[in-house]
Amino acid sequence: MNNLKLYSEASLNLQLHSPQGEELILFSAFDIEQSRLFFASSANNIYSTHLSSLQHERAWSKTSIAAQVSRIELDEAEDFITSFVYLMEKEALLVGTSKGLLLLHSVDENGSQVVGGVDGGVRCVSASPDGDLVAIITGSGQILVMTLDWDLLYETALEDVAEDGSTVCDPVLSNIESPIAWRGDGKYFVTLSEALDSSSSLLKRLKVWERNSGELHAVSESKQFMGSVVDWMPSGAKVAAVYDRKAQNECPAIVFYERNGLERSMFSINEQVNATVEFLKWNCSSDLLAAIVRCDNYDCVKIWYFSNNHWYLKSEFRYPRHDGVRFVWNPTRPLQLICWTLGGQITSYNFIWNSAVMDNSTALVIDDSKILVTPLSLCLMPPPMYLFSLKFTSVVRDFAFYSKNSKNCLAAFLSDGCLCVVELPATDTWEDLEGKEFPVEASSSDSPFGSVLHLIWLDPHKILAVSHHGFSHSNYLSQSSLGEEDLGFYLQEIELSCSEDHVPGLLTCSGFNAKVSSRNSLEETITGIAPNPASKGSAFVQFDGGKVYEYVPKLGISRGASKHDWSFSSTCPWMSVVLVGDSVSSKPLLFGLDDSCRLHVSRKIICNNCSSFSFYSNLADQVITHLILATKQDLLFVVEISDVLQKELEIKHENFIHAGKKKREENRNFINMWERGAKVVGVVHGDEAAVLLQPSRGNLECIYPRKLVLASICNALVQRRFRDALLMVRRQRIDFNVLVDYCGWQVFLQSAAEFVKQVNNLNHMTEFVCAIKNEDTTETLYKEFISLPSPKEAKDVQSHDSKGSDSNNKVSSVLLAIRKALEDQLPETPARELCILTTLARSEPPAIDEALERIKAIREAELSGSSDERRMSYPSAEEALKHLLWLSDSESVFEAALGLYDLNLAAMVALNSQRDPKEFLPFLQELEKMPETLMRYNIDLRLQRFEKALKHIVSAGDTCYADSMNLMKKNPQLFPLGLQLIADPNKKIKVLDAWGDHLSNEKCYEDAAVTYMCCSSFEKALKSYRSCGNWSKVLTVAGILKLGKDEIMQLAHELCEELQALGKPKEAAKIALEYCGDINNGMNLLISARDWEEALRVALMHNRQDLISEEKNAALECAVVLIGEYEEGLEKVGKYLARYLGLRQRRLLLAAKLQSEERSMNDLDDDTASEASSNFSGMSAYTTGTRKSSATSMRSSATSRARDARRQRKKGKIRAGSPGEELALVDHLKGMPPTTEALQELKSLLHTLVMLGEVETARKLQKAGENFQLSHMAAVKLAEDTVSTDGIDEHTQTLEHYTQSIRSVVQNSEAFFWRCKVFLSP
Repeated sequence: MNNLKLYSEASLNLQLHSPQGEELILFSAFDIEQSRLFFASSANNIYSTHLSSLQHERAWSKTSIAAQVSRIELDEAEDFITSFVYLMEKEALLVGTSKGLLLLHSVDENGSQVVGGVDGGVRCVSASPDGDLVAIITGSGQILVMTLDWDLLYETALEDVAEDGSTVCDPVLSNIESPIAWRGDGKYFVTLSEALDSSSSLLKRLKVWERNSGELHAVSESKQFMGSVVDWMPSGAKVAAVYDRKAQNECPAIVFYERNGLERSMFSINEQVNATVEFLKWNCSSDLLAAIVRCDNYDCVKIWYFSNNHWYLKSEFRYPRHDGVRFVWNPTRPLQLICWTLGGQITSYNFIWNSAVMDNSTALVIDDSKILVTPLSLCLMPPPMYLFSLKFTSVVRDFAFYSKNSKNCLAAFLSDGCLCVVELPATDTWEDLEGKEFPVEASSSDSPFGSVLHLIWLDPHKILAVSHHGFSHSNYLSQSSLGEEDLGFYLQEIELSCSEDHVPGLLTCSGFNAKVSSRNSLEETITGIAPNPASKGSAFVQFDGGKVYEYVPKLGISRGASKHDWSFSSTCPWMSVVLVGDSVSSKPLLFGLDDSCRLHVSRKIICNNCSSFSFYSNLADQVITHLILATKQDLLFVVEISDVLQKELEIKHENFIHAGKKKREENRNFINMWERGAKVVGVVHGDEAAVLLQPSRGNLECIYPRKLVLASICNALVQRRFRDALLMVRRQRIDFNVLVDYCGWQVFLQSAAEFVKQVNNLNHMTEFVCAIKNEDTTETLYKEFISLPSPKEAKDVQSHDSKGSDSNNKVSSVLLAIRKALEDQLPETPARELCILTTLARSEPPAIDEALERIKAIREAELSGSSDERRMSYPSAEEALKHLLWLSDSESVFEAALGLYDLNLAAMVALNSQRDPKEFLPFLQELEKMPETLMRYNIDLRLQRFEKALKHIVSAGDTCYADSMNLMKKNPQLFPLGLQLIADPNKKIKVLDAWGDHLSNEKCYEDAAVTYMCCSSFEKALKSYRSCGNWSKVLTVAGILKLGKDEIMQLAHELCEELQALGKPKEAAKIALEYCGDINNGMNLLISARDWEEALRVALMHNRQDLISEEKNAALECAVVLIGEYEEGLEKVGKYLARYLGLRQRRLLLAAKLQSEERSMNDLDDDTASEASSNFSGMSAYTTGTRKSSATSMRSSATSRARDARRQRKKGKIRAGSPGEELALVDHLKGMPPTTEALQELKSLLHTLVMLGEVETARKLQKAGENFQLSHMAAVKLAEDTVSTDGIDEHTQTLEHYTQSIRSVVQNSEAFFWRCKVFLSP
């Protein structure tokens, strides 16, 4: 669905040497290498001009240009040029004459040489596509094929040879340029010759010849071909020729043959019967076919395009008959057509393919004199089908479409120079127009419009057009004579008025009058115009080079200083202006696509490989929200306009370059188009959210990108159009949770009633309920697609509520809100009840009990036999139960039914769940025979509802007391409930005793002892206290039991021994002193516990000098040991710190050396550098050997795991030379400080020594401990400071320096709480 758009046109006149009318341009040739055109005239002159001359002469030029001219001097006066071709290898022209001369003419050197001659003259010269061979048709009907060294490969007869040896040959030389057509690969060529057995000269046959051997490959049937018009498609698929159908009173038809000479297809050119086709040529990409058609009043150049098995006439240019127009396609640019006239006017037409899908998703396809109309938003019709058509008086060259506020207008410029206007009804009424064709009359006008290049609507009554006067075809279009001053390009406003009233629902195709209200002459070429959607009546005009200015009616083009720079960095034939922003503040944004596939936004290039693009809007005011672009790698991207405005494309899409490497990613931001070369032709806006693709074969594909679909759903949710959002979710198979998650499920709870009211479809509601799950799909499944900002208020509510509630209760909360809304908003129906049951079954956890209660109520109403109207609004109990069983696990439903203690309901569930009656009937019958209390007890036991079971069995009376005790023993968590339920004191004591036994078995001895005390089981309580080592409570309970003195003494001795064995000498000493009266043993235990002050107090209390002496000796001995340990520790601190500093210094030196060699390391390849760095990372500071390849050998994962396990076992050990030695030394230093308990004991020892008169010993002990603690703190601080630095200061970073600093800082620190101030150094 594309239209061929003429976006630029340039013309120049050749200065012919002979007077006007005496010299005519007859032939042309093309130099691909230097982009030159050669023209041969009837005066044997060859003119050459560069294509750049056409590009530089874009605007109208009143003077002709002087082309380079070469005169071909021929020996005979009657001799003239009949054909010529440019040979790239020779960099010269091969010229053939009527007398049979072959001349090689060098244009650069302006010299010619004769390279051969043929009998009968030269009719045609044609070079093979690869330039290696030259084929010549002589006037005597022979085909000569020779190399560029002028060696003849073969010669064969063009015409059929009769039995007498004569040939069928037209003695008159044809002035048609080339009756030889080569296939694109040069392996075959085709000719058109008269048939031998034909009774009419019109019967001819196509002959396909092999290149190398010259053998005839295939011959077609004899047909009435027109002239010598034949051309082979460069791709090699078809050979095009023309049928002369005057005998059938029909116009000529273009016919296509295959290589085997069989006719493939044909189509009529839709002209007069006496029209003739004189020339036919494919473009280099084989997608366009152009022909020269001679009519009675004019000549025209027609261009056809084949798509989806249909030939579209896409453009037509009319010329006066006396101009004798010819053309040639640019061999390197498939969309550049170059026409010339006999008088030497050369015109270059540059085309582009424009999408036929308009902004409102209406397809308007040009086909000859028709515009095929298809509203894709109503129906997706594949081309060439359409809904209805508009029939014009001649071929449509260009058109403009206006659609806004339900007003649809179309203006079309025709090849005969007429302007036609159509007013169409609203799009939603177009279905009534299906299959109809509406003739459109040309609008009346007092002045000619010229040849229109660009056409847009400014408003419903005004058109802006770019046109020109002065070219051959525009002269034909002019309806009146123009002065010299009127020639050139113009930008003109055309006002429209209609004498007929528009009837709603019908088309207005006549009665329009067009008047040129404003005309501005142009000095530069305009390559594109587009309306400004942000300002009514204004437009943007693009000049050659990409300069863009705003056009304002009555003011013209504003070239002065502007707030915005709209220009592109290069010429962009495809230009679109869209409205971006929001409904409050919006602005225009210009997009342009140049010939190099670069997509521009103003002066910035956002994509370097864009093949096509379009825009999507999900808003009613048509503010664009997404850019859709396809790349040359056949990837489709959906880009948010906000990313374009905020310049985040490089981050999210990496300039659309590296995306091809990410095809295997699960969440990718592009779509891989399944057909190569597919283009984006349009979109369907709004809730439809469709992108229209057209592959190269012409069919139409419609896709729904996930990002656009979710954007439209989110937009509907923001607008609270819940029904539309739900329908889109169902149609596109999107997860229903999006409806809840987008604004937050807490916000959805407030809208649940409105949601149910709008949807009003219980089937849809059931689907929705079944899909709800505890997951935020905007953060998981659709995280890469939903990037539109949610309403801020919704997110605030969600984040606030989630703090005070369980984040996993989404399902239950949403379904509860839906259930309430169903009950409030919808009338009572069986479907509503089933939907409510669905909400109960899908809750988390499932509310099956409540669902069964509702079913039970329905069953009871059925059993009661009531026939009221409300009963009819509910489904049957069996239907409801089957629905519940379909949604839930049948075993869970059966257990829930048992839990209601309704055996009939349980049996009903079992039967409907297709369970074997042998499995459940005996069980239910047995329950039915039991008393109510025991039945419920057994059901609770089956369902493991032990608390209810205990309540029921206790309420059954004393006969079931043993069962209740067994239940509590098997389920100890029931003991507290059993104590509340059992009122008999004796039974409570048994319960407590059993509970205590359980706690004792669980080794919770202290709790067991308390429990035993509650039931007066003192012996068990004493045993439990003794088991947990609580000697004080053991002796207390012994007192409560009133044990004898001897028994208590024996118990105390046993406890003392047990505490000694447990390593608790201090507590054992207390028992020995208080209960056993053993002072000597108590003193020994206190000294072993290093409780010096308490031992001294006890010795003095009993006035035992022997004990005092014993403690003094023990204290002095302990002080000497501690002084030795502190001195040894001080030495270790210094040793470890010195080793660490040495290691650190060597490590830093080695790192500096490697850093200096970094330049040489950068010269290595990546693998070598990686290997070297890996080697270094495992080296210690003592490594001196060379690094060998074996050092980098890979080890198995099992070996690595074993090594890691050994390291864990040896953690704490310092291995000299290991890579982790530095950190091990630091960790070891940090683990050397004295513990708080050791410092407490040190403080107690100091005080005791002073009390015993050993002041000097105490002074030495405090000094040793202080020095060790200070040194350790200083060493740790020094190690921490050097770990994070790149150098070591040998003067300041020493242990002595840090010790002095620490000493001054921590003198009054809590770390030295144990010191006595009397022993502090001054």
